[in-house]
Amino acid sequence: MSGTTTNVNIRMNTELKKQAETLFGELGMNLTTAFNIFVRQSLRQGGIPFTVSLNEPNKETIDAMLEAKRISKDENVKGYRDLEALFKDLNA
Repeated sequence: MSGTTTNVNIRMNTELKKQAETLFGELGMNLTTAFNIFVRQSLRQGGIPFTVSLNEPNKETIDAMLEAKRISKDENVKGYRDLEALFKDLNA
């Protein structure tokens, strides 16, 4: 790889850029270095070096969330405000 460089212009939300600069600064690098690391890892792995997803929960998680919501509204389900009482009932 030669030592020549080129400029790359990237449009980014101003606040996002500030947050990234702060994070990478704490890691001892600037945005250019972080971007170069990302590109090198992408080339090594032949793709984006992390999972890209919509972060949508799967069916099992959705079902669990709906059940938790149902339980939280069910007047017949005993609730606890005291941790000791909870453990007492669990150990009974």
